[in-house]
Amino acid sequence: MKARIKWVEERTFVGESGSGHKLVFGTASGSEGRTPGPSPMELVLIGAGGCSTYDVVHILEKGREAVEDCTVELEAERADTDPRVFTRIHMHFVVKGRGLAEKKVERAIALSLEKYCSASAMLAKTATITHDFVVIDTAAQSG
Repeated sequence: MKARIKWVEERTFVGESGSGHKLVFGTASGSEGRTPGPSPMELVLIGAGGCSTYDVVHILEKGREAVEDCTVELEAERADTDPRVFTRIHMHFVVKGRGLAEKKVERAIALSLEKYCSASAMLAKTATITHDFVVIDTAAQSG
């Protein structure tokens, strides 16, 4: 895996993944406090959420569950001193589908966080990671 980061100006950078995708990131700068995009630490948090959500959807689909939507909301705390690593992360999953088995959703999330999600595994070295979830049955809503 490769990546390339290019400084643009002030505290603005462009990151390019080895697969050719680009994104602008940085922190506030200048008198107006303009933020050009997410901060590097926000990207780390987004990466962990993306990794786990991907796993959950994949596991449920493999188990032939009728998953229609999966969202994870993350809330994190960081250390007060440098390096300001994450010390606590809470993940709240909202999984929607037709007749989803709550136990299968619970198992998919646990498998992601305990076995498959590389990003969460790395962050768990410094942060306590907790989670909860809600299952919404879309079959019950439509009829």
